[in-house]
Amino acid sequence: MFWVMVVITLSFIVIALAMVSIAVFVSRAVKSVNRLEEKLEPLVERVTVMSEQGRQIAVQGKQIAEQFNVMSNHLSTATMHFSESLAIIKGEVGELKRVVSESAHQARDKVELVSRTIDNTHRQIASTADFVQTKVIEPARELAAIMAGFRRGLEVLVAPAPKPINQIYGEDEMFIG
Repeated sequence: MFWVMVVITLSFIVIALAMVSIAVFVSRAVKSVNRLEEKLEPLVERVTVMSEQGRQIAVQGKQIAEQFNVMSNHLSTATMHFSESLAIIKGEVGELKRVVSESAHQARDKVELVSRTIDNTHRQIASTADFVQTKVIEPARELAAIMAGFRRGLEVLVAPAPKPINQIYGEDEMFIG
């Protein structure tokens, strides 16, 4: 029974370590995505500004001359593709945030599950220890005390009869030293 409890305890420790490593992995992934987002946000702002400037240049090109019309169309197309690319990048970053958030939530749930499992195991071990103490150890102590009393009683019954007090002792027995 003791070894089963030891194996169960070791199993829960291994599970707890696995959950902690998963939580660390998810935390690192969250940090990486946050760093990527921080690096992309200034780039996205610059691209947005550049897109607006491109549109302004296209409008000015149409006003200046008809001969720049073809160039203006190409620039508008490039700006549109750039905006689409930017929208795709924003969508991907949002999807990454969602995945990381779900992973972090699942990791939190798993860590909470491991914590509850460890708490339940601790309660069960304490309950088992109390049960063993009250049902095995305390009765065994009482039985040992009864057996010790029984042994002493047998020793008294089986012991040789004591010498009478008024028996004369020899000189050797009287010598102290």
